[in-house]
Amino acid sequence: MKNRLPSLSSYGAGWSANRRIAVVAVVVVALLALAGAVAVVTGSGEDHQAPATTAPAPTSSPSATEAAPEPSSGSGSVPKPPQISEPVAYAKAAAQMLWSYDTRDTSRDQQLAGMHTWMTTETKYADWTSVSGQVPDPVLWSRMADQDQHATAHVTEGHYPSAFKQALADDPSAITEAYIYVVTVNGKQQIAWKKGGGGAEERALTLAVQCRPSQDCALAALAPNVTQ
Repeated sequence: MKNRLPSLSSYGAGWSANRRIAVVAVVVVALLALAGAVAVVTGSGEDHQAPATTAPAPTSSPSATEAAPEPSSGSGSVPKPPQISEPVAYAKAAAQMLWSYDTRDTSRDQQLAGMHTWMTTETKYADWTSVSGQVPDPVLWSRMADQDQHATAHVTEGHYPSAFKQALADDPSAITEAYIYVVTVNGKQQIAWKKGGGGAEERALTLAVQCRPSQDCALAALAPNVTQ
């Protein structure tokens, strides 16, 4: 049987929930505690059909303490973060960025550097580990590049999870310390590789987005589970 195609958006899905949302939980602990109570564990997202390929499975995981690459490495095909001040709109743009990549013209360091530009500069609230964990290790990235693997994404919708909305309604002032919003985004990822290979996968992702008043939004973290 052929192996499934490695995918950026599903890589690292089995990591500890506590490690992924530790920073965000400090800021909006009541909100994420409620959200976590109804979280649906989906692994790489909703049920989907994955394309088949001979590409090898990952041999190792990225370091939990991997530092962000130097900006001088460039960002390849990774888009720059948009100037958006509305949480759902920014989360949708961020999800599309995370579900899109092109190993033909973007190195792993460039992918990470481009992703890092979307992060909040407030290090107190930034969980870079949860975001960088979406990128395969260097060996797997190289093998993906050997197959010219690339992906595009289409976002279908984004919304505040019901538990987040309820928690915010119960205590509106809870958001005002860090202005971090929890947003779930759904969409579809189209993956392609050499010799006409390809396929589509349904995707879902829950993000923590920081949107302070009168400022552009920024990505704070990714949650390990999809919360509807």
